[in-house]
Amino acid sequence: MSERIADTTIAHQIELAIRRLDSLSTLPSVAARFLSQLLQFRLTPSSLADIIESEPALAVRILSLVDQQGTGFGEGEFSIRQALEKLSLRAIRDAVLSVKVYRPCDQDDSRSVLRGQLVLHSLAVGCCARAIAEAISGPMDSQMAYLAGLLHDIGKLALDETMPKSFARILEQAKSKQSSIYILEQRHLGTDHTLLGKRLAEKWHFPGQIGLGIWLHHSDASTILEAMPEAKIAGVVQLADLIVRQEEIGQSGSYDAPGSTGRLAESLGINGGQLEQIRAGLSEQVAGRYELLGLDLERPQEAYFDNLAAAASQLAQENTKLSVQYNQLQTASSHLDFTKEFLSGVNIDSPPAEIAEDFAVRWQKFFQTGPVCLYLAPSSDELMIEAFVAEKQSQIKTMLLNVPVEAKAIPEQISKGFSILDADGYADWLFEQLEVNFDRSRTKMLPLLSGEKAVGAIVFELGYPADNKQLEEKLRFFAHLAGAVLGMALARRTQQRYAERFVQLLTGPIGKELPALEERSADKIAEKLSAEQSLLAVAEMAAGAAHELNNPLSVVSGRAQLLSDAEDDPEKKRMLKQIQDNAKELSNIIDDLMGFAQPEPPRFAETNIRQMLDEAVQLTVQKTKLEEPDIQFDIAEDSENVLVDSAQIASAIANILSNSLESYSKGSGPVKVAARANESGDFVKLQVADSGCGMDEETLKKATQPFFCSKPAGRKRGMGLAHALRLIQLNKGSLDIESRPGEGTTVTILLPTK
Repeated sequence: MSERIADTTIAHQIELAIRRLDSLSTLPSVAARFLSQLLQFRLTPSSLADIIESEPALAVRILSLVDQQGTGFGEGEFSIRQALEKLSLRAIRDAVLSVKVYRPCDQDDSRSVLRGQLVLHSLAVGCCARAIAEAISGPMDSQMAYLAGLLHDIGKLALDETMPKSFARILEQAKSKQSSIYILEQRHLGTDHTLLGKRLAEKWHFPGQIGLGIWLHHSDASTILEAMPEAKIAGVVQLADLIVRQEEIGQSGSYDAPGSTGRLAESLGINGGQLEQIRAGLSEQVAGRYELLGLDLERPQEAYFDNLAAAASQLAQENTKLSVQYNQLQTASSHLDFTKEFLSGVNIDSPPAEIAEDFAVRWQKFFQTGPVCLYLAPSSDELMIEAFVAEKQSQIKTMLLNVPVEAKAIPEQISKGFSILDADGYADWLFEQLEVNFDRSRTKMLPLLSGEKAVGAIVFELGYPADNKQLEEKLRFFAHLAGAVLGMALARRTQQRYAERFVQLLTGPIGKELPALEERSADKIAEKLSAEQSLLAVAEMAAGAAHELNNPLSVVSGRAQLLSDAEDDPEKKRMLKQIQDNAKELSNIIDDLMGFAQPEPPRFAETNIRQMLDEAVQLTVQKTKLEEPDIQFDIAEDSENVLVDSAQIASAIANILSNSLESYSKGSGPVKVAARANESGDFVKLQVADSGCGMDEETLKKATQPFFCSKPAGRKRGMGLAHALRLIQLNKGSLDIESRPGEGTTVTILLPTK
């Protein structure tokens, strides 16, 4: 009796843990595929359909989203592809970004491999279930059968996430005893993955047929078909599971011998010839999707993809929250009045201190409070903070304050979310340094949030009785408004500091020592290494800058758009449009920074030179908008194939060709491209030569530096040659440039053949 009570208790605890799951985790390789498309702006519902409908975690998330948005599953056959067509691209993107990336808690690579094998098994069962459904005479939704097969083992995936150590022990025991994991789950847990899968199907509101397939695929199919004809899909999934296990595609976690398929196939009306035909086509169907999901990657960069997915998930959640806040803004005239007055005094160049002073004065006046103190959160390297104090109406003074080591400038309770605190007890260090008499019993503190991070706080003496809940409803919007604008200003200040560091890196001691180093070959090598190290430092800094700036820019751009839509004053609309345009330009700069700082690792493959050059020309046509650029080729017959990532090198060459074409006043050429094998045969030498305007010595030195451009300011960002050099070096090649003013430029590229 005690053992049964224990089993029941364990089973209940497991079900509670399972119910708390918002979604399943996707594989790092799958996250990589999605993020690659996201970063390259190639996201469309159709481009995502193949990935989403091949991976259980993403399929689960979309099914749940369909239910949440009320688009329904409709009549007739239902598929993930049809569901995606009913959803907005933004909703799909945010949903996929919210899915966590799978990473074992013990960092055991074998666990990741097993997870991939479980997914591969589920994918194969889905493909097989669809083929069986198509072979059955009578009504059977083949797409629904596919989804039931794909998701039949979500209970196992959920167990792996909620209780990984117990699940691992059950798998080890199943392997050592050559037993079914289904039986061991019931013995040790008091429940099994089919029941847990059924609970998840109910929680996420899957169509009933999918839930039946998940729940009953280990039950006696003959009894089910006789007693519950509507559960025929469970028999289809069970037969598909047996076939996949016999074909040894993926790993189900069960190590007992799979049973015979004859009786079950017969009960479904499937003859021997149809079974053989289903088996014959199964491997080919699964192979294409296996490669699509990246399951063949040996060591996907888990930490990298996990961080990106977490950041994207945070952005998606914040965008959703901001959308709600914007709608509230449009319905509150008092919000609009305050906002218009505040923003009319802000422009893209306003420093944070000026904005903070103005907001503190407006806050005191608008809400009729006593003294107000607004201060900015310190950065990690700051010992003091700026505080802006309004004691009397329209009078403001600035102070520098020390934050004691034992205190926190922004209390933890409000550092990452909005709430109002009674300031007494949290801001004693502040009151001690301010030359202002606050009535502490009536003084409140709230955060100024940019995204989900406090960029400052405001402390004010309340002039009328109110509890904190009432104040939160009234003041939340205004605090977010100030946080967003201050976040933009602080981000701009951060960008300016990064720019100053760029200049230091690119024009520091290395540049000054170049003339002295030219005459010594060993020193020239050291010089090149130092320059590359500086370039890597710039890349790391660029990635950091991009992550710091992305969230504030999204907030600023969105709010400016909403305010502009509600504004009738042409001058104010123009100012809001200016904020939008500048935020967009900063966002484009961030995209360039991220493309330069964190390009995808090369996928080396043997590549034909001519084919790669043709692809580069097509990209050049797109970049320059020239229909027939004058590009002439001279490819030697002895030119071997090169071992590079063809897409990356084609992009690099396209940047070089575009620069060559632009060196002519009319921008059409000619540009001559020659290819020869070097003497050792280890490299192919490519030369791109033009007879355009050429470059002087000073311009040539800076040609491959990020953001250097010889064009007038504002024409281009100057990332073409810098990006080309970065991609070529990543592919183990080299790039050199020779140029003379008025005579033209020759770019020499060496690409490895092995």
